[in-house]
Amino acid sequence: MSDTILVTGGAGFIGSAVVRQLIRETDAEVVTVDCLTYAGHRANLAAVLNSPRHHLVVEDIADAAAMNDVFERFEPRAVMHLAAESHVDRSIDGPAAFIETNILGTYTLLEAARHHWRERDGEDTDPFRFLHVSTDEVYGELGDEGAFHETTPYDPSSPYSASKASADHLARAWHRTYGLPVLVTNCSNNYGPYQYPEKLIPVIILKALAGDPIPVYGTGENVRDWLYVDDHATALRTVLEKGETGETYNVGGRAERQNIEVVHTVCDVLDEIRPRGDGSYRSLISFVTDRPGHDWRYAIDCTKIENDLGWTPTTSFEDGIRQTVEWYIDHLDWVDEVLESGYDLSRLGTGA
Repeated sequence: MSDTILVTGGAGFIGSAVVRQLIRETDAEVVTVDCLTYAGHRANLAAVLNSPRHHLVVEDIADAAAMNDVFERFEPRAVMHLAAESHVDRSIDGPAAFIETNILGTYTLLEAARHHWRERDGEDTDPFRFLHVSTDEVYGELGDEGAFHETTPYDPSSPYSASKASADHLARAWHRTYGLPVLVTNCSNNYGPYQYPEKLIPVIILKALAGDPIPVYGTGENVRDWLYVDDHATALRTVLEKGETGETYNVGGRAERQNIEVVHTVCDVLDEIRPRGDGSYRSLISFVTDRPGHDWRYAIDCTKIENDLGWTPTTSFEDGIRQTVEWYIDHLDWVDEVLESGYDLSRLGTGA
């Protein structure tokens, strides 16, 4: 088996960070599989598209024939499965795409991987591994205390988190039933460069720069743990190479913040590096009707990956936010390109 890693969703936000890191820091051949929906773009892979070690395959993971062909052509030694519909608000307005990609797509990919693994089993010294990448949202919500552990019971609240919970269960079932060498990760909220401008932090940045109201759901007191995307990519590579198959690893940034704190931090950085002529960006904050089923708090206990595999986040929230704000200011052309599909930063997920 060649030293080839297949990354599904590799043209998306987290996936492209993984692909860029693999090309930059390893000698592996990397196959990006992405159907280039609104959130997946060649522009996210501009730094690696001309690399002789990178291959872009534009296909849907729910297409069984296409996935079987990918495994036959490239014979990967590992899969990093990040392809997913991921925006909670969009799942409220249109859950069907989340069922199709996150559940049926994961099933289809697991089956293609299983057949590939069975055919190659015993032929290589470097065993096949399948890393399924998921979210902390599958655990539901926390009160003011406590944190999610790898053994926390699932209690998803949104169509998005329910679809990811289903995919997690499928991945574990394919390990237990068929022996497929599966690993699972559940991560906290990611942020950083190349995040599609529908998520909280890029929305704050772009609304602020445009002088538009910055929408904050409810009271803004909901809490999330924030993880810089490059730290997450490093964690995923660590789990792929060092993790024990059949195990789950929670990946967090140890950076709990209320949503309103996140907004204030972004505004304060903008005040410093791109000041307005008429006061602080905080004056643009506008509280809006809360999201239906909005979980109160998420917090990740990532002791297991830290102790067992030696990974820890290295980017502080403050440094990560500054780097992210600076990146968006310097890449407004990228924003224009990825928004050509017609999305105008208007609110989604009202449940209307």
